[in-house]
Amino acid sequence: MHRRRRTALSVSVVLLAAGPLLTACGSEAHPGAAAVVGGERIEVSALQAQVKDVRTAQQKSPQSAQLIKDSGQLGKVKLSNMIFDRVLARAADTAKVSVSPKEVQDARAAMVQQAGGEEQLREQALSNGGLAPDQIDTYVRRQVVEQKLAAAIGARTQQDLLPALVKASKDLDVDVNPRYGTWNAAQIQLADYQAPWLARTPAAAPPQGAPQEQPADPADPADPGDSASTG
Repeated sequence: MHRRRRTALSVSVVLLAAGPLLTACGSEAHPGAAAVVGGERIEVSALQAQVKDVRTAQQKSPQSAQLIKDSGQLGKVKLSNMIFDRVLARAADTAKVSVSPKEVQDARAAMVQQAGGEEQLREQALSNGGLAPDQIDTYVRRQVVEQKLAAAIGARTQQDLLPALVKASKDLDVDVNPRYGTWNAAQIQLADYQAPWLARTPAAAPPQGAPQEQPADPADPADPGDSASTG
């Protein structure tokens, strides 16, 4: 992947590979759902909409071919982040942590300044993070929530933060469509995969740089979340 500066922020969880494909969208218990988290469905259509936004942005880039080639697992990355956001929200709610729109705006402004401008931030978010322009605020909010949660529970590292996320994950009883893998509640990730966020250092680092959500090693080009015909 074409890369510029990397952020010191969270990259969140990502998936390794698709599980066995089903004959219909969603699991038998939840047809049409990519996952069910805390009884709430993440629709395959919602996942595909996020992928489509990124693909549209990538196609407008001078590095279009390379960006698409390097993001073969984009659908799985997006789904894993959608699940992680719900787990993080439950942990934050338990700790009575809330985030205001102004906090998100301030964090984004810091990123814009670090990147050298709004256009540069969008370019870096797309190339480094697989983020369409309208997905940047969601990413920024994720960072702010994680940092405030860490401060609230006294977590100094990502490992310190893990127990709160594990509890939230187990409470939510995450059920992932087998085509995307299986969820490991003890590790806040799909089974048999080391999520990059687990290796990060201080949890409460201030927002800097450009977002990064993409996996370091893109694989399986036949990503079930990356096809409009899925589901």
